[in-house]
Amino acid sequence: MKYQISDVERRILAALQGGFSRSQTPYRDAAEQAGISTEQLLAVLTDWKDQGKLRRIGSIVHHEKVGLSGGAMVAWLVDPEQVERVGTVLAGFKEVSHAYERRTAENWPYNVYTMVHGTDMQTVRKTVERMSESSGVSDYRILSTERELKKVPPTYVTD
Repeated sequence: MKYQISDVERRILAALQGGFSRSQTPYRDAAEQAGISTEQLLAVLTDWKDQGKLRRIGSIVHHEKVGLSGGAMVAWLVDPEQVERVGTVLAGFKEVSHAYERRTAENWPYNVYTMVHGTDMQTVRKTVERMSESSGVSDYRILSTERELKKVPPTYVTD
């Protein structure tokens, strides 16, 4: 199904795709950029959320700039019947920025992934050990972050 968006929606998308302004009034700033009122912007965003067009609005944190130079993706081997329970436990750690399930591969049986942050890799490893104890999952692989390849929002409107 092909969706059409209005001129106002296109302007909102163009205003938001580059990220929010670094001010105390980011929604007002985005509305001004789109040429509409803040109330109109918020109404459209609420409609998008209600219609399933918008999942969430979040920030991109440059973790190294906030003192979290340790980071690792941790791949967990979780019994399929336990994924929901274990995922909830793992995602509950404040050091975890995201957790999700993926299909396994022939030579890679891990099915749950978490991104774990800490001040250094030793801290990350200690957190992973606590996560293992709390979840009851002992088969995991720590994939340390060597460098980040992409940290930019997507572009939807180019005109």
